Amino acid sequence: MRSVPVLAWALSTVLALCLIALSPPVVVAADETVSAEGTLRAAGTIPSSDGTSRAEGTLPSSDGTTRSEGAIRLEVTSPDGRNSFHLTLDEAGRPVFEVRHGDQLVIGPSRLGFVLADAASFDQALRVTGHRARPGVEEWEQPWGEVRHIRAAYTELDVDFVAEVQIDPNRTVSREMTLEVRVFDDGLGFRFVWPEQSGLQDFTILDELTEFVFPGDPAAWWIPAYAGNRYEYLYERSRLSELTANRGVRAVHTPLTLETEDGLYVSLHEAALTDYASMTLVVHPGSVLEADLVPWSDGTKVKATAPFQTPWRTIQIGERPGDLIESPLILALNEPSRIEDTSWITPGKYAGIWWSLHIGKETWKTGPTHGATTENTKRYIDFAAENGFEGVLVEGWNTGWDQGWLNESVFDFTTPTPDYDLEALAKYARKKEVTLVGHLETGGDVHGFEERMELALSQFERLGIRAIKTGYVNHGQGIRRYDDQGKMVAKEWQHGQYMVRHFRKAVELAAKHHIMVDVHEPIKDTGIRRTWPNMMTREGARGQEYNAWSEGNGPAHTAILPFTRLLSGPMDFTPGIFNTPIEPWKPDNRVPTTVAKQLALYVVIYSPLQMVTDLPEHYVGNPAFGFIQDVPTDWEETRVLNGAIGDYVTIARKERGGDEWYLGSITNESARTLLVPLDFLDGGREYVAYLYADGDRADWKTNPEAVRITRQRVTSGSVMRLDLAPGGGTAVRIVPAKE
Repeated sequence: MRSVPVLAWALSTVLALCLIALSPPVVVAADETVSAEGTLRAAGTIPSSDGTSRAEGTLPSSDGTTRSEGAIRLEVTSPDGRNSFHLTLDEAGRPVFEVRHGDQLVIGPSRLGFVLADAASFDQALRVTGHRARPGVEEWEQPWGEVRHIRAAYTELDVDFVAEVQIDPNRTVSREMTLEVRVFDDGLGFRFVWPEQSGLQDFTILDELTEFVFPGDPAAWWIPAYAGNRYEYLYERSRLSELTANRGVRAVHTPLTLETEDGLYVSLHEAALTDYASMTLVVHPGSVLEADLVPWSDGTKVKATAPFQTPWRTIQIGERPGDLIESPLILALNEPSRIEDTSWITPGKYAGIWWSLHIGKETWKTGPTHGATTENTKRYIDFAAENGFEGVLVEGWNTGWDQGWLNESVFDFTTPTPDYDLEALAKYARKKEVTLVGHLETGGDVHGFEERMELALSQFERLGIRAIKTGYVNHGQGIRRYDDQGKMVAKEWQHGQYMVRHFRKAVELAAKHHIMVDVHEPIKDTGIRRTWPNMMTREGARGQEYNAWSEGNGPAHTAILPFTRLLSGPMDFTPGIFNTPIEPWKPDNRVPTTVAKQLALYVVIYSPLQMVTDLPEHYVGNPAFGFIQDVPTDWEETRVLNGAIGDYVTIARKERGGDEWYLGSITNESARTLLVPLDFLDGGREYVAYLYADGDRADWKTNPEAVRITRQRVTSGSVMRLDLAPGGGTAVRIVPAKE
């Protein structure tokens, strides 16, 4: 719990807001600054649609002096005027914020602030020394993505704070901090910046006090934080009040998606997590969500050196669930690409020696059933080349697997097993115009991996291997940290600052060697693919493999992911299973979908690197395989056509640089019929739609392999009927009709 009790703080906040309501309004336009007299007075009390900030109380003058003993209130609105951020500094110097969508209160009065290690705090007794508001826009062409062009307009408000810190009885130091807020039409983000200053160099954050207080009792879709399997849990839906009622859940991960009592959809997350601890959320009574940073082993949260900035705390707001999926806000709050020439970064599909290992047909270990042999890999390379797939993943190719997954320091990242000719296979793949996807499982041995990362990546670059998949299978608090002498000194959480720094180092080093990255057991995605576009995809949720050796994911899981985990970025879910009963190797397990739904997942679950997951022999002669051969992994546009979280979703995507559209629609365990308008198509043009739908009496339990393939002529005025079986789906390819 915090040093200030929540109830007492809330009462003081209400009193402060009542006092503020009596203050005369002062309007500050987005391109204005505070005058030398310390105040700006103008007519009007409502922010205009061009994005303005409003101040109540007497504001500081431009020389930094404060001439008011009263409270201060600032407001900044989105360019369309619908979203607004309200900042209050009460008479005790405590910062509080609210968020509104039109007339609806989205986030009620919520606390801001920090506690630093030297007993200084940035949560009360603060002074505002200046503020600036301005319009802005982030506009760029993505090298790959769900959409090609992004334009995200916003209004920014920067507020400068000073805290007077008593260092000793004879010395007081002023410390500066700036709150930066950007309000977009689809939500907002805010972060804190400590500029370079004499009173603050190296410092340690003990606690971030950010809160998100929701009116009423919203429903939330969540997974637990501080758990051994990292992000790999099934999402649960509950009211926030239920999360506080003896569930034994310490905190929940972000993205956290909520449906408010007013019918809005909200996602809480963060953007640009590069040198900070991951933010989880603790739920308190009264729908209070409190930031809880994943700590270092010594209990501190963040080790910093000024100048320093936090990640953005993001609040995405939609009037329908699909608005959250279409929002580019997370990417817009990241820095532009640091890779000047991105021509070597190419999306695509890959097959590989992976599913055979999870179902027990082959093994990672050497021996008679070893999967990663030279002969077997050539078979997969031939399969990929014949079908136009760009890559082949091979797991179990290097020494160390015979000792098991969780034994640290056993994996060798450069030496192949005796039955795997890496040099010859890399050459064979290049000849076939296919790249090997180098697999680097660490077993959580981050120290050993960092020592040999340069050597491994250099070898891959020399061999023409253009992509890697990394793994960190370990307990969530099992990452060993070593000192400079090689002595193990602590075990760290996989989502703390130590690992955030590691993942950033890995993607930057991979970029140096022109290698694309797919991370399993990752730190959550916060949009850094904009800055490092070789960071292609990651796991970060329960993927397909859980269907092979656990109780399975359930049909609703994939209808939840687009509205939760996928809001943060691409996911390597590994779709494409045709042998859903997993016969004959796993008779007690099954993939809880129809085959048609597996096809639809290539559209619904976005990843620029998509796996063609099943064994090659399960695709041979099956007409449904045609959709996997055709479907792109890079898109010009994305439209969410309908959806209800956990029930169903339909997404349409247009191929990058082309005229074809692809549509995926999936449902949970319930059969349903959806009527989908095709008004996203160009008007005045005729198309041919190829439908891969659930067949007669299809059902994920009893008849999963029934697929009905049909075609029909459609236009932008057509309404397509989709009949989805229990656990089913429909995949559609829409191409311009030939004259």
